[in-house]
Amino acid sequence: MEPALRRRPLIALPQRYAASTSALRYEAVVTARALAEAVFRAGGEPFMMLPGPPGEAAARLARCEGLLLPGGGDVAPWRYVGGSPSEVHGAVYDVDDAQDAFDFALARRALTCGLPVLAVCRGLQVVNVALGGSLRQDMGGVEGMAGAEGMAGAHRHVVHPVRVAACSTVARALGAETVSASCFHHQCVERLGRGLVATGWAADGTVEALELPGGEGWFAAIQWHPEDTAASDAAQQGLFGALVQAAGLKDFSPSGA
Repeated sequence: MEPALRRRPLIALPQRYAASTSALRYEAVVTARALAEAVFRAGGEPFMMLPGPPGEAAARLARCEGLLLPGGGDVAPWRYVGGSPSEVHGAVYDVDDAQDAFDFALARRALTCGLPVLAVCRGLQVVNVALGGSLRQDMGGVEGMAGAEGMAGAHRHVVHPVRVAACSTVARALGAETVSASCFHHQCVERLGRGLVATGWAADGTVEALELPGGEGWFAAIQWHPEDTAASDAAQQGLFGALVQAAGLKDFSPSGA
């Protein structure tokens, strides 16, 4: 008789809206295959969660043991700056208020009830803004070239080293204090949200990891895309392993008690 399979912790993975895909004729909701596979390799069950009314986020999240906030388009600047259109940088793209509202509701609920959370790229930015922080709307320059202040496109579609604080949650998950990070972002943390501390940095000082000491549950936020290399890089896969392990230990009830 074959041994019974251990139940995989259910990891909420909100989908992203897409205007089109190569295999479908109409608009779509999509999930990065590499993210879903990284969760599955770690022993979790990725739950592709369709974005919906923010008011339903808590109830829908109640069935899950963990949350993975993925990358995607930019967070609407009005959520962290004034409402004037002149305050929106021309490089801001793919803003979707419905997507924002759902992600923010998920993040706030998960952090409140102690659900384990791994936030990736846009996910880090969502959490930072949800906790009252702000973003630098554009780091300047052009893709693949360091620009103003030495920051710019050096963070878009490149791999660069990231230094992580010793003994931090991210360092323990990675099993290392320096890693090669696959990056694709033109925005970064400007002002930290309430309770967040930076625990990872690029060579130019850009914040690459955030943690929430004293939070209710396991939490790690990273600005890079670990899923890009997780299949061949044990350190990057370790982030997903840590999320799933925390989710498997979580005694989570629908009431959030």
